[in-house]
Amino acid sequence: MISAARPREPDQIWQLPQKQDVRMAASAGYDGTGVAAAPFLVLGPLEVSGELGAVYVAPGRQEIILGALVLELNRLVETTYLVDVIWAHDPPKTARAQVQICVSRLRKALADGGVDATIETRARGYILRAPEDATDVGNFRRLVTQAHALARDGLKAPAVDLFRSATGLWRGRCLAGVPSEVLAGTAAQLDESRLDAVETCMRLELELDRYKHLVGELQQLVANHPLRERLRGHLMVALYRSGRQAEALDIYHQGRVMLTEELGLDPGRELRDLAQAILTDDADQALAEPAEPHSLVATPLFEAAQKRGADPGLCVTPRQLPADIGDFVADDTTVSAVCDAVTEGQEKGQLKVVLMLGGPGVGKSTLARHVGHRLATEYFPDGQLYCELRGPGGQPVGPAQALERFLRALGVPGQAIPDALDERAEMYRSLLADRRILVLLDDAVSESQVMPLLPGTGSSGVLVTSRGQLTALPGTRRFDVEPLSPEQAVQLLGQIIGERRVEREPEAARALICLVGGLPLALRIIAARLAARPHRSLTSLWHRLQNEHRRLDELAYGELSVRASLSLSYDALAAADRRLLCLISLAEGTEMPSWLGAALLDDRTAHPADLLEPLIDMRLLDIAAMNEGGQFRCGMSQLVRTFAHERLQAEISAAERAGAVRRMVGGWMALVERAHKEIYGGAYTIVTGLAERWYPPEDHVQRCLRDPLGWLESEQTNLVNAVELAARSGLDELCWELATALVTLFEARGYPELWERTHQIALTAVQEAGNERGQAAVLGSLGTLHLYRGEPEAAGLYLSTALEIFERIGEPSGQALCLRDLARIERHHGDDDRALALYESAERYFARARDVIGRAYVLGEMAHITMRRADFVRTRSYLDEALGICLSAGFVRGQTLALRRLGQMLMYQQQYEAAERTLLEVLSMVWASGDLVGEGYVLHDLGRVNAHLHRVEQAVQYYSQSARIRERILDHSGAAAVRVDIVAILCGPVTSVG
Repeated sequence: MISAARPREPDQIWQLPQKQDVRMAASAGYDGTGVAAAPFLVLGPLEVSGELGAVYVAPGRQEIILGALVLELNRLVETTYLVDVIWAHDPPKTARAQVQICVSRLRKALADGGVDATIETRARGYILRAPEDATDVGNFRRLVTQAHALARDGLKAPAVDLFRSATGLWRGRCLAGVPSEVLAGTAAQLDESRLDAVETCMRLELELDRYKHLVGELQQLVANHPLRERLRGHLMVALYRSGRQAEALDIYHQGRVMLTEELGLDPGRELRDLAQAILTDDADQALAEPAEPHSLVATPLFEAAQKRGADPGLCVTPRQLPADIGDFVADDTTVSAVCDAVTEGQEKGQLKVVLMLGGPGVGKSTLARHVGHRLATEYFPDGQLYCELRGPGGQPVGPAQALERFLRALGVPGQAIPDALDERAEMYRSLLADRRILVLLDDAVSESQVMPLLPGTGSSGVLVTSRGQLTALPGTRRFDVEPLSPEQAVQLLGQIIGERRVEREPEAARALICLVGGLPLALRIIAARLAARPHRSLTSLWHRLQNEHRRLDELAYGELSVRASLSLSYDALAAADRRLLCLISLAEGTEMPSWLGAALLDDRTAHPADLLEPLIDMRLLDIAAMNEGGQFRCGMSQLVRTFAHERLQAEISAAERAGAVRRMVGGWMALVERAHKEIYGGAYTIVTGLAERWYPPEDHVQRCLRDPLGWLESEQTNLVNAVELAARSGLDELCWELATALVTLFEARGYPELWERTHQIALTAVQEAGNERGQAAVLGSLGTLHLYRGEPEAAGLYLSTALEIFERIGEPSGQALCLRDLARIERHHGDDDRALALYESAERYFARARDVIGRAYVLGEMAHITMRRADFVRTRSYLDEALGICLSAGFVRGQTLALRRLGQMLMYQQQYEAAERTLLEVLSMVWASGDLVGEGYVLHDLGRVNAHLHRVEQAVQYYSQSARIRERILDHSGAAAVRVDIVAILCGPVTSVG
């Protein structure tokens, strides 16, 4: 029965607990301070912590399994149940294996994080073994049980404290964000038990006559849970006792209308009786106001403070915002959007939390303070509260400490401030109720740090800045703060050092901005140093910053320091994440794939992207791109890379660095090798070595192989960097293997400069290591490069040296490749007989090496010789065999080569229309595969066909396109040959087939 009746013994209720009561409460397990934070938190988003701090649990399956185990702490959880909670419908065949993998990773995460818990394996499932107080849900149940026991014994005030402690453990919906339909049902039951505890607590507080400070809290509860009649009844009682009879009846009528319209029901008997009692005011003392006045927040500590003459209800107008800066620069659209988001809550009566996220030094605090000053007078005239939540040394400021500062700023004397966190939060929310105050929480570390500092009503506004994600904060509007654009950065420099000084050296200004990535903190340091030294040029400072080893030393001035700002984020990471960040600095590309972190750590996880998430959350890595499979590519700013490389040298051993580099380059080698095999149909036309590979997850490999040549193109910078890194690290075998394998890309897409650059690096590496096989492979490939460039004499020197080494070590693949290219040189000199003999030798060695694609290429070249001799029967035989081999292997480029030769043969036979049809088919194939070299050759052939058909305009168009492509790929001799044909068709007879 909901009752508005006042308790019969008010004097006893408002006294501090007697010693006997306190002893009874202590015997029930209550110490007046709540409970220590448990390592496993599920009453809100899932969180785990150990001796080393927060423990990262990968979202998805790992979160679901851990949530299920925590809810059944020290009890067996069957594997079949875990499969159900992950896959409510149609689990895969590998479900049990995936559960085992997730449990294994969870064990490792708990052990690495120093969590006092183990996961034991049983025949039918698993047990999470930990102390009984290791979970917040267990502590909640224990506190609620103890609170009910105290209430039954008449100890209502201690019972209320226990209920408050219990409900204070909640940080949001139970297991918020954990994607499981099955667990959602269990979580909903726990959410319901929390509301039951809240209702009981509200009833006890009303019986203790603490009605005035309950009104705001009950209003919020009723708004959130409008169909819970017991909460509505409690609110009606609190309003009536506060002298707000009409509002109490209005609350009843609102509930009755809602029930009627939504459910077609009338309010329950208890609520109807309560409304009647309030309406008639005939319950004598049952609805009367207590005789004794009490403070706004009726707690024993408040009462003690009142007896000492303090006035805890005194409220002043705090003005805590740090000063705005005069040279503030930001995007006006962003500033306006943030301002609108902060004030939106006031209009709707709902608390809106505006979260401004960004990496270290990006200017989020400066932006937040600027917004605060813009809004202070008009929208938040009752004051502004400010707290920097990351204290000295980067240690988080506890919410209890922050609340003490806020309460003092609001006029609460120190002796009236409660000790318990939940009581401080209650007092804080009560003092902010119906007041328009802006709360700026700067550099927040976690949701648990922020939640107690949020006002209870929408009249106030909240701005939070953070380096982390803080995804569990309710009702948030998120803004990502980005570095300054080049134009904004120039504006900032001009405001500090003077526009004319920037205008005198615009290139140096842009170079400085680029060097620090538009980071406002770094730009302010640069500007401060330049302002302090008017004689120094921007160019001279840029030269000083070019020294990467001293860059962070240069980016410090007074209290400003990029290194110090980055250190705060770095020190907040778990040890494993700090190690990964250091190792990532070894990768020199501007973007890196998600598998790279796993290679650096030698972690065989199926989801390597999970390893990078903590670094992304702290904005030390940026997501540069995302593919259709959900895998992302990361970027690291130059300043973060410099900082991480410093820590790498100081904190990671040389042996560990060497192993990380070997695995990273081995990963690139494994992928390039797979791409080559996909393009050629196998490990053909290449010499392989003995370098160790590191294999990325197969799903990532399959994504690369969808377009292997396109993937090689997209990773070109990273792959060239990997060749150079291997050479610097003494990995000569990996260096030459990776360099020669990349010819697949360099030859097809026309990158002769990269071809030469990587091979000269590899040649030096293998020569210094005395690696004969590597020397021969690189020399032979350089010979092919010089042939590609039309330099047969230089090619011959390289190829002869390589062939000599290959013959000495007995390498048939290398011998075949060298003989093939030496035959091409003989053809260039016009000795077809000698060329044919060399091709026949090359074919035998390709056959010995079981290199069918190498054989097919040689057959195509032999066909070209017999075609020029008008031996079309042998030509057709060679081409048919070559085409059949390439079709069987799926080697598209080989097919285009064979078909192109067929088109040329048709030209020799003067079947020009048939030749044109064949060559147009080849052209469409090279377009589809992105084969620029092949495109240049086929366009040249099509020009010749059209010349024979006397289509001068079409021939010139084909010739011109061919010349442009061959110039683009630096094939200058080929381009010159095309121009000769252009002149010939415009001024003379048709040329012969080349």
